[in-house]
Amino acid sequence: MLATYILIALLPVAYWLIPYLIDSKKLRRFPSPFPAQFSEFWLFYQARRGKRYLAVHEAHGKYGKFVRIQPEQVSIADSAAIPVVYGHNTGFLKPEYYDAFVSIQRGLFNTRDRAEHTRKRKTVSHVFSTKNVLQFEPFIHHNLEMLASQWNKLSDHPDLPGGFRKIDCLHWFNYLAFDIISDLTFGAPFGMLESGKDQAIVKDPVTGKVTTAPAIQVLNRRGEVSGTLGCAPWVKPYAKWLPDKFFTQGVKAVQDLAGIAIARVSERLDQGKGVGREDLLKKLMDGRDANGNPLSRQETEAEALTMLIAGSDTTSNTLCSLMFWVLRTPGVLQKLQEELDNALPGEWSIPNYAAVKDLPYLRAVINETLRIHSTSSLGLPRAVPAGGATVCGEFFTGGTVLSVPAYTIHHSKEIWGADASEFRPERWFELTAVQKRSFIPFSVGPRACVGQNVAELEMTNIVATVFSGWEWKFAEGEKQGLPGMQLETCEGFLRKPLGLNVGVKKRNRA
Repeated sequence: MLATYILIALLPVAYWLIPYLIDSKKLRRFPSPFPAQFSEFWLFYQARRGKRYLAVHEAHGKYGKFVRIQPEQVSIADSAAIPVVYGHNTGFLKPEYYDAFVSIQRGLFNTRDRAEHTRKRKTVSHVFSTKNVLQFEPFIHHNLEMLASQWNKLSDHPDLPGGFRKIDCLHWFNYLAFDIISDLTFGAPFGMLESGKDQAIVKDPVTGKVTTAPAIQVLNRRGEVSGTLGCAPWVKPYAKWLPDKFFTQGVKAVQDLAGIAIARVSERLDQGKGVGREDLLKKLMDGRDANGNPLSRQETEAEALTMLIAGSDTTSNTLCSLMFWVLRTPGVLQKLQEELDNALPGEWSIPNYAAVKDLPYLRAVINETLRIHSTSSLGLPRAVPAGGATVCGEFFTGGTVLSVPAYTIHHSKEIWGADASEFRPERWFELTAVQKRSFIPFSVGPRACVGQNVAELEMTNIVATVFSGWEWKFAEGEKQGLPGMQLETCEGFLRKPLGLNVGVKKRNRA
């Protein structure tokens, strides 16, 4: 009986130790934080605590360029790896990590099959062409008008010295981003800006019953749980039974978010809502693959869900971080407002994209935020093709998973200089070739963010509006106003701020 108990106790050890000793992928030569070389649960744990990007970054600081972060995954902190791991025609594929993000069905983001991805991308990519994206500006403009109305009302009732009104700007940037992407994708905004609440109105297409859902909260939980389960995809089927509420609530969030997308798409397709609108969903429905076939109903729902996810908290996270760094860094707010005032003379109104798209300091502030905050901070994993590949002088066998950590690349002193951890927009006027290659906020290659054009249009319009129309300062007593303090964040799939209290008041441009 004792021997049986000993054998049972040794089984887990053998399960993790034997593959390490056999070393079929020849990865034992790379250093690793314990116990990442034996089990995927080191990375799983870091993701669960919302600090994966930081744990990987610290591991590179300790062990160097190559770090084994899972039994079959190596993180490479070298920008020379970017075109190999993520570039065109290199044969690298998305690994099982992305299975954790599948809900309705596989979409452009989580499709792993190369041929299927090519078909979907051909159908979807035309949606985000420069010509099409410019047609979306009126929808962005309309929601910015609602934001301006709300902020002006708040400004009329100051509660801070100097005539400022205290707000959590993350909340308002969330409301704005969700309303814009809902307007673009589903034919109408969620109504968050109008209500000032995280409340998405959902109408059941079958019963007609109107319900509400906290879409921002749902999306945050979905990103956290999916990003964690991706580190151990085999856990996903059992996640809803785990004793940790993080997983039970997260699994429900995945279902709720899919339900929001399905209900909204159904309302649009079945009831004709938004007919004639040249928006994202209309362009998506008009798309055709190489054989002239449109997306199926389920595919359309899946891609609409992807657009909702990709176009919401990515934007609000970046805007909140931008506000923090602009206020924290001496001189930046003044330079930005001076440039905007020169480009937008006369009585203030929501700026048009044409008037602000070529402003160099505005673009530099946005790019520097995307670098220093890196809303997608983790190293997006890719599987080495069957024949193997040489990356940065090291050969990796087929099936090995490689990743290049965006946060570490964007904070590398070797690449960006001794001031890599400082917010300095002026660096964008003197970029080196290596720095250009190392800037990967939207990733690169065939799996890069297909919505980059609309993201840049949206960010440019919003930042120009926010800083031309209002004065800003840190709210009294905020620790973020102290030198050396950082914006508190938590990482799911994206790295999101946890809030930022600021003071706002209408500008006097006279």
